[in-house]
Amino acid sequence: MLLAADVGNTNVVFALFDGLTIKTRWRIATDPRRTGDEYAVWLLQLLQIEGFAREDIDAFIIGSVVPRAIHNLSVFSRKYFDVEPIVAGQGSAAWRIAIDVDQPNSLGADRALNAIAAHDSYEGDLVVVDFGTATTFDAVDFTGAYKGGIIAPGINLSLDALVGNTAKLPRIAIEKPATDSVIGRNTEDQMLIGVFWGYVAMMEGLVSRMKDEIGRPAKVVATGGLALLFDEHTDLFDAVDSDLTLRGLAILAGRAVA
Repeated sequence: MLLAADVGNTNVVFALFDGLTIKTRWRIATDPRRTGDEYAVWLLQLLQIEGFAREDIDAFIIGSVVPRAIHNLSVFSRKYFDVEPIVAGQGSAAWRIAIDVDQPNSLGADRALNAIAAHDSYEGDLVVVDFGTATTFDAVDFTGAYKGGIIAPGINLSLDALVGNTAKLPRIAIEKPATDSVIGRNTEDQMLIGVFWGYVAMMEGLVSRMKDEIGRPAKVVATGGLALLFDEHTDLFDAVDSDLTLRGLAILAGRAVA
């Protein structure tokens, strides 16, 4: 079985694959200082709880936007599974897609993986919206080429900046406001309207501009932690695919060992 590690700026998501089917997954806060031994203490116990053994794992792939985390995860793979790790975007796991931007080497692993998985699953031109620490909007054309995109502050980053740089505004949870009114009657409601509906308006406006620039019909695929929440309150998305990045890792691992 394949163990995949999707290392984001906030969390590392591990997933155990049988082919392209996810059997189970686990999440831990990203800390590039975490050693291979620390990963082992945590993950090997979880494997056992789920009924799996370390011997079940014969491949390990890492996709990371935090370069410093790769070394310790590689040590973890070699020491505890006796498996040479596959690093997404390197060697036999090169992207193998056209990256049609000014600085191809600057493309984040998560965005390349999303492009690979989206093209594998959906036809035609695509706009992939990924809700992570940052929210990214990526254009993938009908050939699977990555054509560029947009990076915007994630909604939690926006809220952190608002609360952290004001004296009296309180911390609030990210959720849909209680009513559809955009005229708030108290401070908390006004903040939530600004953050939630402001984010919806930003997404709808940017995707509309991207579609106009693409010039052909394009499906919009959403992934990431808040995709399901926003999908309930906008008609923007044609599909919500929470496992897009992880599936990209599994596809890439299959190509690397083929």
